[in-house]
Amino acid sequence: MARTLLLLTLTAVVALAAPPGKQTFTGAITDSMCADGDHSHMKMGPTDAECTKACVSIHGASYVLYDGKEVYTLSDQRTPEKFAGKKVTVTGTLDAKTKTIQVDSITAAK
Repeated sequence: MARTLLLLTLTAVVALAAPPGKQTFTGAITDSMCADGDHSHMKMGPTDAECTKACVSIHGASYVLYDGKEVYTLSDQRTPEKFAGKKVTVTGTLDAKTKTIQVDSITAAK
Protein backbone atom coordinates (compact mmCIF):
# COMPACT_ATOMS: atom_id res chain seq x y z
CA MET A 1 0.00 0.00 0.00
CA ALA A 2 2.82 2.42 0.85
CA ARG A 3 4.50 1.69 -2.49
CA THR A 4 1.32 2.44 -4.38
CA LEU A 5 0.85 5.70 -2.52
CA LEU A 6 4.48 6.66 -3.16
CA LEU A 7 4.14 5.82 -6.86
CA LEU A 8 0.95 7.88 -7.18
CA THR A 9 2.57 10.81 -5.39
CA LEU A 10 5.64 10.68 -7.64
CA THR A 11 3.47 10.46 -10.74
CA ALA A 12 1.48 13.53 -9.65
CA VAL A 13 4.66 15.50 -8.94
CA VAL A 14 6.11 14.65 -12.35
CA ALA A 15 2.85 15.58 -14.09
CA LEU A 16 2.69 18.93 -12.30
CA ALA A 17 6.34 19.68 -13.07
CA ALA A 18 6.01 18.88 -16.76
CA PRO A 19 6.27 21.91 -19.03
CA PRO A 20 3.06 23.14 -20.64
CA GLY A 21 2.37 21.85 -24.11
CA LYS A 22 2.52 23.64 -27.41
CA GLN A 23 -0.26 26.05 -28.23
CA THR A 24 -1.25 28.20 -31.17
CA PHE A 25 -1.72 31.96 -30.95
CA THR A 26 -3.18 34.18 -33.65
CA GLY A 27 -2.60 37.91 -33.87
CA ALA A 28 -0.56 40.64 -35.52
CA ILE A 29 3.21 40.94 -35.49
CA THR A 30 4.01 44.35 -34.10
CA ASP A 31 6.70 45.79 -31.85
CA SER A 32 7.06 46.38 -28.12
CA MET A 33 6.91 50.17 -28.55
CA CYS A 34 3.58 49.98 -30.42
CA ALA A 35 2.42 46.80 -28.73
CA ASP A 36 -1.28 47.37 -29.32
CA GLY A 37 -0.65 47.63 -33.06
CA ASP A 38 -1.44 51.38 -33.18
CA HIS A 39 1.48 52.95 -35.01
CA SER A 40 -0.12 56.36 -35.55
CA HIS A 41 1.77 58.04 -32.69
CA MET A 42 5.23 56.83 -33.79
CA LYS A 43 4.92 57.71 -37.49
CA MET A 44 8.04 55.70 -38.31
CA GLY A 45 6.74 54.81 -41.77
CA PRO A 46 3.64 54.95 -43.92
CA THR A 47 2.58 51.37 -43.05
CA ASP A 48 2.33 49.30 -39.88
CA ALA A 49 4.98 46.95 -41.28
CA GLU A 50 7.47 49.76 -41.91
CA CYS A 51 6.85 51.31 -38.49
CA THR A 52 7.30 47.95 -36.78
CA LYS A 53 10.58 47.27 -38.55
CA ALA A 54 11.85 50.79 -37.83
CA CYS A 55 10.99 50.57 -34.14
CA VAL A 56 12.91 47.29 -33.91
CA SER A 57 15.94 48.33 -35.93
CA ILE A 58 16.26 51.99 -34.88
CA HIS A 59 14.79 52.10 -31.38
CA GLY A 60 15.72 48.63 -30.09
CA ALA A 61 12.13 47.44 -29.69
CA SER A 62 11.31 43.72 -29.86
CA TYR A 63 8.91 41.92 -32.15
CA VAL A 64 5.76 40.89 -30.28
CA LEU A 65 2.45 39.22 -31.04
CA TYR A 66 -0.70 41.20 -30.26
CA ASP A 67 -3.89 39.13 -30.27
CA GLY A 68 -6.27 42.04 -29.67
CA LYS A 69 -6.09 41.69 -25.87
CA GLU A 70 -2.67 40.41 -24.83
CA VAL A 71 0.87 41.16 -25.94
CA TYR A 72 3.32 38.26 -26.10
CA THR A 73 7.07 38.57 -26.43
CA LEU A 74 8.48 36.20 -29.05
CA SER A 75 11.64 34.17 -28.42
CA ASP A 76 12.41 34.22 -32.15
CA GLN A 77 13.31 37.77 -33.20
CA ARG A 78 14.34 36.97 -36.80
CA THR A 79 11.35 35.26 -38.38
CA PRO A 80 8.80 37.94 -37.35
CA GLU A 81 10.49 40.57 -39.52
CA LYS A 82 8.99 39.13 -42.71
CA PHE A 83 5.54 39.12 -41.06
CA ALA A 84 5.72 42.65 -39.61
CA GLY A 85 2.29 44.28 -39.58
CA LYS A 86 0.59 41.06 -40.70
CA LYS A 87 -1.77 38.59 -39.04
CA VAL A 88 -0.02 35.33 -38.18
CA THR A 89 -0.36 32.07 -36.31
CA VAL A 90 2.44 31.33 -33.86
CA THR A 91 2.95 27.83 -32.53
CA GLY A 92 4.96 27.45 -29.37
CA THR A 93 5.04 27.15 -25.62
CA LEU A 94 3.88 30.03 -23.44
CA ASP A 95 5.71 31.06 -20.30
CA ALA A 96 2.74 32.58 -18.49
CA LYS A 97 4.89 34.46 -15.97
CA THR A 98 6.85 36.40 -18.58
CA LYS A 99 4.20 36.27 -21.34
CA THR A 100 6.89 34.96 -23.68
CA ILE A 101 6.19 32.41 -26.39
CA GLN A 102 9.02 29.98 -27.08
CA VAL A 103 8.41 29.97 -30.83
CA ASP A 104 8.36 26.76 -32.85
CA SER A 105 6.87 28.30 -36.00
CA ILE A 106 5.25 31.42 -37.42
CA THR A 107 2.97 31.23 -40.44
CA ALA A 108 0.61 33.64 -42.18
CA ALA A 109 -2.87 33.38 -40.67
CA LYS A 110 -5.60 32.02 -42.88
